[in-house]
Formats: sequence, C-alpha cells, structure tokens
Amino acid sequence: MKISQKGLYALQAMMMLGRHYQQGAIKIRDIAYEENLPEKFLELILLELKNARIVESARGAKGGYQLRRPPSEIRLSEVIRLIDGPLAPFGDAEQLRALIDRDAEHRALYQVFLDVRDAAARILENTTLADISGPGADISKRGRRQRKKKQEASVLPMVVHGNVNREK
Repeated sequence: MKISQKGLYALQAMMMLGRHYQQGAIKIRDIAYEENLPEKFLELILLELKNARIVESARGAKGGYQLRRPPSEIRLSEVIRLIDGPLAPFGDAEQLRALIDRDAEHRALYQVFLDVRDAAARILENTTLADISGPGADISKRGRRQRKKKQEASVLPMVVHGNVNREK
C-alpha cells in the first residue's frame, strides 16, 4: 500500500490533535509548527477532514481545530480512505477473488495478494488514533511483547523420567 504525502500529513496532524484531545481548539499554525508540516497544505487537509466531520473548527482568537470524536473512535483506515482512497494495495478484493477463480495456474499468487490486502486492511481498521498518539503508544513494541508471550506460552518444558544413559 502506498500512502501519499498528503495522507501522511493528515495522519500526523490527526495524531497531534489526538495528543491534545479535550484541550480545546488548536491553531493551524501550532499544528504545522509542532508536526513540521507546510501550513498552507495543512489548511487544505484540515478542511477536507472537517467536511468529512472528523474534525471541527472554531473561529476567533481561541479558534482552531479539534477532533469531533475521541481518538479511540477514529480509525486509521477512515483517515486513509478519505485522503488516499481504498486501502487495498493490490486492487479490490472482488477483483482478486475473480482472478483466483478464473486463473488456476496463478491462483496461489493471487491468494497471497488477497491475504496481504486483507491483513493490511485489518491492521488499519483495528488501529485508532489513541493507539498511536496516546502516552506510551509504541505499537511495534506492544506487538513484539504479545508475540513473545504467545511463543513462551506455546513452549512446554520437556520432562525426562528415569536414567537417560541406560546401558543394556
């Protein structure tokens, strides 16, 4: 999957708004400065997010932008789809399923592409702004810890009874 620069900027701005959720509206200038984003481009992105009712704006001296919903209710897939379109890195699922049914010689290859597509979509659908912008939000470490625990739990100690070096 390829995320455009615009999509990346949108996610960075959303992360910043997520970190400052319930602290009031934040000026575009402050978002741009803190995230090192071009201010004019950010204005267009935030307008698009506002039109999609993901963020809201407030006018006046204390105006700016803020999230309309809690960060735990905003999924990365929602933002990426809005800015960059479909999540699928290999076309849509229906197209891949048709290829799997129609092209027996390459069926296994298309199935791998479908599995990759489904895995990427599943990760983005199950990851929220709160997951990536809250305190201690390091998904890669959390994922490694969970995998390590699963591996440890699946390894059972081997118990050997009796004398190992029996001579006959």
